[in-house]
Amino acid sequence: MQSIKVADYLNHRPVTFTVEMRIESAVEKLLQSAQSGGPVIDSNKRVVGFLSEQDCLRKMLEATYQNESHSVVGDVMSANPVCVSPNDSIVQIADKMTIDKPKVYPVVDDDGRLMGVISRANVLLAIDKHLHDAYTSGHRYV
Repeated sequence: MQSIKVADYLNHRPVTFTVEMRIESAVEKLLQSAQSGGPVIDSNKRVVGFLSEQDCLRKMLEATYQNESHSVVGDVMSANPVCVSPNDSIVQIADKMTIDKPKVYPVVDDDGRLMGVISRANVLLAIDKHLHDAYTSGHRYV
């Protein structure tokens, strides 16, 4: 199972954000995408942060109390997101996901440029497919 790589299961077209994007626009993008968060990228597609539903919820709740919002993504994002490599093992990522909080990890190349994201659902799919394939091939000879 160590041979199953992130590259084979990542989402190549994730929702992304920019630092200067207004938080209301970011929330709309998140809701339309059905992702729980996404990478914040610069003009060179390098990952500079991560914006989660939780980050947005906190800021939107604060805005309702104040009856206004002037926030941008850069104000609420996590600045040093945990990123993974496309060559990382799905098993390693699954282990991380059982301990660490992020549900979605940006997948970056050696230069820190975004290639996609890998979510818990992507990891579950990879493991399920592998186990199903192993079960099927193991019972062929019965």
